[in-house]
Amino acid sequence: MTTIFFTGFPGFLGRELLPRVLGRDHDARALCLVQDKFFGLAESAVAALERDHPALAGRISLATGDIVAPDLGLGARLDTLRDEVTSVYHLAAVYDLAVTRDLGMRVNVDGTQHVVDFARRCARLERLHYVSTCYVSGRYPGRFYERDLELGQTFNNFYEETKHLAEVRVRAAMAGGLPATIYRPAVVVGDQSTGATQKYDGPYFLIRWLLRQPAALAVVPVVGHPKKAKLNVAPRDFIVDAIAHLSGVEASAGKTYHLADPRPLPVSEMIDACVEATGRRALRIPVPSKLLVGVLEAFPALRDLVQIPPETFAYFEQPTEYDTTESEADLSSAGIACPHFDAYVDRLVAFVRAHPEFGSQAMV
Repeated sequence: MTTIFFTGFPGFLGRELLPRVLGRDHDARALCLVQDKFFGLAESAVAALERDHPALAGRISLATGDIVAPDLGLGARLDTLRDEVTSVYHLAAVYDLAVTRDLGMRVNVDGTQHVVDFARRCARLERLHYVSTCYVSGRYPGRFYERDLELGQTFNNFYEETKHLAEVRVRAAMAGGLPATIYRPAVVVGDQSTGATQKYDGPYFLIRWLLRQPAALAVVPVVGHPKKAKLNVAPRDFIVDAIAHLSGVEASAGKTYHLADPRPLPVSEMIDACVEATGRRALRIPVPSKLLVGVLEAFPALRDLVQIPPETFAYFEQPTEYDTTESEADLSSAGIACPHFDAYVDRLVAFVRAHPEFGSQAMV
């Protein structure tokens, strides 16, 4: 029997990925590691999945624990699991651009190491599936390939740095014989068909800023070189489709995949798409990014008005382009491809209009 050990449930990606993975093998069972404070939310998520997918009934178990603990908070149960688990899906992380280095190291780096250590000791392990991020690239100038990792790059924030260091740990384990596949999503937004998301970040900050302004004229601060820089985004359903497919293909073992738009829009065209989808007329004002960030950091009232975290602006002048050769080649046979932002931005806007109560708080 297949036993899947899963972290990051009921997070934004994990909630959608888990049923897809279980759907590949009707004898498979999953054990999800869940922090105590999210246990009630996880129970509700399982109930909803079983209601929507009756074939999942009784196949998803929850265990209270935490990846920051060397034994994952599982105590004596860990020994039993090492004899049962055949696949490990590690999605849990701090997805917060403003994370402190201490918290990022504890969760993203040490937590990943603890999961890797557990996977190494699983006698029946077939593979570890690790969800990283494209932004392990940091601010690498130029084309960043799926095989690339340590190229002397600098980082925009501690989120990027700690995810980079975590992937270094996974790569080291792979070099030591651990069977694994690494998935690097771009900036993940809501589903392309419904716009549904769990929190607002990335391009959502621009969409919400536009919606808070009059339709007749909305002011948009523009940093860097918007016709040259590209913000790479991908909808959740593409990311889930891609991981669900690739993780079930033997040929993907040992590979790293950029799950990103192979031809992302320049920032200028992304702004145009958001302006059109929100029904605004926009006045674009070029502003040096250091000045803009400095003003927002110096004046909390202005930051509260704009509701765009200062660390976000770095991504609108990101110097990196992400090569997707491996992912395109291995996804093409399944008909899975990343859609362009302008093809679904109207659904993102519609969701934001319908759900103004959502925030940008990460699950930590």
